[in-house]
Amino acid sequence: MTETIKVTIKDEMREYPQGISLWEISEDVKEQYDSSIMLAFVDEKLHELEKCLHKDSKVQFVTIKETVGYKVYSRGLTLLMLKAVYGEIGSDKVRKVSVEYSLDTGIYCDIDSDVKITEELLKQIQLRMEDMVKRDIKFEKKSIGTDDAISLFEHYKMYDKQKLFKYRRGSRTNIYSLEGFEDYFYGYMPYSTGVLKNFKLFPYDEGFIMLRPKMKEPDLLPGFCDQPKFYQTLKESNAWGKALEVDTVGALNDVIAGGGINDLMLVQESLQEKKIAEIAAKIAESKDKKFVMIAGPSSSGKTTFSHRLTIQLRTHGLMPHPIAVDDYFVDRENTPLDEEGNYNYECLEAIDIKQFNDDMTKLLNGETVELPSFNFKTGKREYKGNYKRLGKNDILVIEGIHGLNDALSYSLPRESKFKIYISALTQLNIDEHNRIPTTDGRLIRRMVRDARTRGTLAKDTIAMWSSVRNGEEQYIFPFQEDADVMFNSALIYELAVLKQYAEPALFGIERNCEEYAEAKRLLKFLDYFIGVTSEEVPKNSILREFIGGSVFRV
Repeated sequence: MTETIKVTIKDEMREYPQGISLWEISEDVKEQYDSSIMLAFVDEKLHELEKCLHKDSKVQFVTIKETVGYKVYSRGLTLLMLKAVYGEIGSDKVRKVSVEYSLDTGIYCDIDSDVKITEELLKQIQLRMEDMVKRDIKFEKKSIGTDDAISLFEHYKMYDKQKLFKYRRGSRTNIYSLEGFEDYFYGYMPYSTGVLKNFKLFPYDEGFIMLRPKMKEPDLLPGFCDQPKFYQTLKESNAWGKALEVDTVGALNDVIAGGGINDLMLVQESLQEKKIAEIAAKIAESKDKKFVMIAGPSSSGKTTFSHRLTIQLRTHGLMPHPIAVDDYFVDRENTPLDEEGNYNYECLEAIDIKQFNDDMTKLLNGETVELPSFNFKTGKREYKGNYKRLGKNDILVIEGIHGLNDALSYSLPRESKFKIYISALTQLNIDEHNRIPTTDGRLIRRMVRDARTRGTLAKDTIAMWSSVRNGEEQYIFPFQEDADVMFNSALIYELAVLKQYAEPALFGIERNCEEYAEAKRLLKFLDYFIGVTSEEVPKNSILREFIGGSVFRV
């Protein structure tokens, strides 16, 4: 008689044969879920669906509508696309397929081949992908020695992976295959191709976009919202990395191992300073600009950027004055509440927009205005004699989450505003097929800064990150294309420095915490990097805003 085990799902206990796989259980309960199941927590530990259960367990399934599940969908889609590309063009004709960066809900990719990327070619590749989805092919997984993996990558001409694994500490690694096509991916994979139902390929610039569904609407494929300014910023940053010959983690590790990290730091910082100087020159050339509006997502380095821009503006004979939109918060008792009943400081209604516009209009008209400051302890706006009047060469540098939204500054003429979008858009890829999401870099930045300045535990930063991201999606990203210029605050070398600060904080997260799975993922990610000391990081670097030691008050 077959022994049985008890499996608890959604507080309901079920009996299954011992040795049953999570995939088989997911097939049994899938009608209880409104989207495809990707992974499962078994007794609070994350597993792929191929895992078999041999003892009583508590199982919590993860769907595509959750961040970790959506990443699994994206990884599976990437391997599906790679298999189809090599199959359609021919492995002997493809030198390299690069998975570059996220653009709207798509991923920009490029094919290095003598075969031109056309709409017809992409249509054939998509048909191959759709065929594999219909056939519901299982993703196979095997563990091989690291030396064997390096040889495998050389055979497949995946030289970025080969370079990455030269620095791998582990003796073994997991390789995924799809009908004989083998590759390495940072993170878990779906059980089979059948769940990868929604995607579309189409030409874009010199490459193509692989469009995905939105995380919260996985059954719908949205139209593509082009972001030309954002794309050009990403493209420029990518070109920087390639020009410096540091566009992957393996290449960065080569520089560190070769003793060239200090020179790389200086060159990267110089490139950023040059960009800030160019932005200041543009502002100075526009004589009618009186308000520099700066906005960007969390941990973009807005404060340090504002200080450095101020210095550059002064070299043009301008007199910049900083204004924080946060000083115009309504009194705490009038702050709107979010869905969970907490104060929502990120919505536009949390700001006294009328007072802000009254003050800015008076300043524009040459009047004297007493500017407020917000007391975060009492939750009240206060006036302490901070009077301001704009002279001929005076200019206001305004930093706030809604800076690019004209609803914030509705009374100010558009020609009086110069809008800057800033974000940390990492130039590095892990390798040719594994991107580094910009959100990972910002999360690590914030984790390090919050621990240093606020004593916040890493698990608490991780816990609130989804709320932060929701605010960005709603209040920042929709307005980024309205910016006059975009500035990328990411530094090629920064994760090698942040590693020293982030790892101890992440190791401090207990296994029984909800945030442990994310901590484990980030630790695995940071393990790719050779760590470097922060001693040679310049004192005015944006990175100093997070690790400390800045010459500015940040």
